Amino acid sequence: MVKPTSSVLKPASLAIVKADPQGADALALLREAAIEARELYPELFTADMPWPENQPTPERGVYLVAYLDGVPVACGALRPIDGDSVEVRRMFVTAKARRKGLARTILSELEVRTADLGFKIMRLETGNRQLSAMALYESFGFKRIAPFGQYENDPLSVCFEKVVNA
Repeated sequence: MVKPTSSVLKPASLAIVKADPQGADALALLREAAIEARELYPELFTADMPWPENQPTPERGVYLVAYLDGVPVACGALRPIDGDSVEVRRMFVTAKARRKGLARTILSELEVRTADLGFKIMRLETGNRQLSAMALYESFGFKRIAPFGQYENDPLSVCFEKVVNA
């Protein structure tokens, strides 16, 4: 008689850590995000266009990377806009890690850090073809606003804002 094998799976280990945006893991995630952006918005890119680079984390900013079983699978960042507002940037989850709640988990952590850093408002921009991202942001309490800052004259930009309860 053959003994049945266990079908119980070990739960995945999730760690969200403050990271160097110019570190290898952050840059690998950024490159994967850029590949997807080029597929979604081919009219914005040329073949000889350089790949984007992460800038150092600004003062009162934060860059997070999520690791699932030790593998970098998601990221998100905060960049100060002014004394009261931050911009959520670099939100990305790898294709293999989607549908596990990672984007929501990163947003939750960014909201906590927004309050901890003394900011009151989170703003963000996403592309008009990123319907899943827009649905996520709205379900998380973000409200659509007019484009702000560098996005003001970009017809592909959709912007959101959320007031943070400190």
